[in-house]
Amino acid sequence: MSDISGVIYTTLEVLIAVACCLGNVLVIWAVRASGCLQQPAFCFVVSLAVADFLVGAVAIPMAVVVDRQVWTSFHGCLLMSCVVMVLIQSSVLSLLAIAVDRHLRVHIPLRYKRIITQRHSWAMVLACWLVAVVLGFIPMVGWYNHQTLAMMDNSTTIVCQFVAVMDFSYLVYFNFFGFTLLPLLVMLALYAHIFHSIHKRLREKQARSADSHAYFAKERRLAKSLLLVLVLFAACWLPLCLMNCVAFFGKPEDIPHAIVYGGILLTHANSAVNPVVYAFKIPKIHQAYLQVCRKCLWGRNTQDWQGADINNPTSGE
Repeated sequence: MSDISGVIYTTLEVLIAVACCLGNVLVIWAVRASGCLQQPAFCFVVSLAVADFLVGAVAIPMAVVVDRQVWTSFHGCLLMSCVVMVLIQSSVLSLLAIAVDRHLRVHIPLRYKRIITQRHSWAMVLACWLVAVVLGFIPMVGWYNHQTLAMMDNSTTIVCQFVAVMDFSYLVYFNFFGFTLLPLLVMLALYAHIFHSIHKRLREKQARSADSHAYFAKERRLAKSLLLVLVLFAACWLPLCLMNCVAFFGKPEDIPHAIVYGGILLTHANSAVNPVVYAFKIPKIHQAYLQVCRKCLWGRNTQDWQGADINNPTSGE
């Protein structure tokens, strides 16, 4: 990468990192302040926002440092790379948890509040992160690039590069095929079933009452918003994953460096886009954004919306 290209890349990464941190802190603050955190679905939204925040606060700075060709120990570089993998897996698992939650909300509406409590939701969030840590740190126990380690001879340091320490078989077979592509297909199937069920119930006689119709109409709107978050994740991550496939099954040099850096920027930008989607597509978060901004700028009292319930059909969802 030339000096000018490096400056442009670093500048874009810094801008994306700032947007990730500020946007996702605002999401977490807004959800907490609005009282939506008591609703199971928003526990998973906050989990995703935390992962997106860490992309800006941790993953992007690491990417910039690595791009500067910093010398580190092999396992030190591998550790930094594994942290990035943990954040990827936590995002995928949070999206999967959101899809499952919405599916249960539509198909067992009467039992949903009894079965899916706030404590259960936070337990699921914790489980998602624990699984993400296990999946992301698997390379640390041996599934890394042994060729790079063998070429070091007596040297104790290497120029830290993601592809130098990560095994492409782990990236392609395990991470992409097993724990990214497969969950994405499951999530798409869940959302397809959700929309089919909602459409069917809205046409049934029992859904013609005002309350029932409003309930399923609200669920459809929220499902569309969360599906958009999923689609954007897939659109931002699939190009880089496909590049890894090309590098693994073909030759790494077949992919121009500019395209690779563009794919990396796209994956990072996904974490900055989600807060914008929440603001424009989920009314409760949009209202919370406005209230938080007003409180910061003018110190207005916001207690009138502290108990907002997204699962109430009359709550403006």
